[in-house]
Amino acid sequence: MTLLVVGASHRTCPLPQLERLSAAASDPVEIGRLVLAEPYVTEAMVVSTCNRVEVYVEADRFHPGVAAVSAALSTGTGIDVAELGEHMYAHYDGAAVEHLFQVVSGLDSMALGEAQILGQVRSAYTRARTAGQLGPAMAAVVDRALRVGRRARAETGLDRLGNRMVTEALDVAEQHVGPLSGARVAVVGAGGMAALVTATLARRGASGVTVVNRTESRATRLAASVDGQVAPLSALPDLLAGCDVVISCTGSVGHVVEAAHVEAAVAARGSRPLVLVDLALPRDVAPLPDDLRGVVVVDLETLGLRLAADADGTTEVTRARSVVAGEVRVWRSEVEAATVTPTVVALRSQADAVVSAELLRLRGRLGNLDPAVVAEVERTVRRVVDKVLHTPTVRVKELAGGPDGSMYAEALQTLFGLSVADSLDPVASFGDGGPGAMADGGRP
Repeated sequence: MTLLVVGASHRTCPLPQLERLSAAASDPVEIGRLVLAEPYVTEAMVVSTCNRVEVYVEADRFHPGVAAVSAALSTGTGIDVAELGEHMYAHYDGAAVEHLFQVVSGLDSMALGEAQILGQVRSAYTRARTAGQLGPAMAAVVDRALRVGRRARAETGLDRLGNRMVTEALDVAEQHVGPLSGARVAVVGAGGMAALVTATLARRGASGVTVVNRTESRATRLAASVDGQVAPLSALPDLLAGCDVVISCTGSVGHVVEAAHVEAAVAARGSRPLVLVDLALPRDVAPLPDDLRGVVVVDLETLGLRLAADADGTTEVTRARSVVAGEVRVWRSEVEAATVTPTVVALRSQADAVVSAELLRLRGRLGNLDPAVVAEVERTVRRVVDKVLHTPTVRVKELAGGPDGSMYAEALQTLFGLSVADSLDPVASFGDGGPGAMADGGRP
């Protein structure tokens, strides 16, 4: 199979456009259905998170595959293809596998190492398989990626870096309201990010925490971890007036914190500052009036600027990237070795056919021979052929794992006139020179 990924993330797309794309792609199964209705695509998986919208497909050609995914995304989101192309990237074959390994490991996230992406890709995988949109070819690659993500975290301290986004957000909040141990905090949402927030609040000694969620049972579990309280979403306007910090991280498509409610809360608060931390995409906090005083909004765009400064220089990130690079090399070697197998099988089958034909001709010419002699001659001839073929077949498998490995199998096919049912397709865009952008000359 040939993997193609077309997507947009915080690295290539301004937050307002990414927010719009994320909201429009809120039904991944429908996007997958539209993609599969296009030509050149046989399997599809849609990953939509707060930092990215990506479509992974099995496609036999790069440019037609990109066009098919772009057309489906445009139909599903109502965003013009040309506008989509301004901020999207595409990776093909080996480059796509490497990108997926990096994504699942948390190396392509705004908060490097964040653990949520592993579960988000797993959910996308399960969703696509349940909908019948993912077959065995892509499933094997995604399974491998999930294992790589777990390994990158198990063998490095990458998970510790994953807390940085929440830590940075709470640091900003403390700059305005003082230590959180004495602050009144509301956490809106009860998913994976909310769990990370409450765990971080607990480590900072926060005691006045209220978890706000539509589902009371999920909120209760989180609130228990900080000896906090639970409130329904309808109580949020009143909490805005009484809390010092509100951290919202839901999966809602619409705004959860309305501007009118914030304005009313400000009027009731007097001079006390209110910090609104928005960790969601699409954003939970509605745009606020420019002249609204006393409110500090900390969102993904703000945090991205703070986290970018030293993100790439950490030892743990370097170690995790080494893990991913090693896994990509192993994957590539395995793919190349599997690709060369039909050629080896064809070569040995041809040799076996020649040996059988020549032995049959020999028996016809020599007449009745002692069966023991015939058996010994046959063993000798086959042993000679096996020894002659051993070195080239072993070497072609070894060479298949290196650069341009498929050309050695193609050379065997040409030299011996082999007919191989599973023809060899060169590995495209693995490293330099392959199609790794939306179009010729586009963003890599």
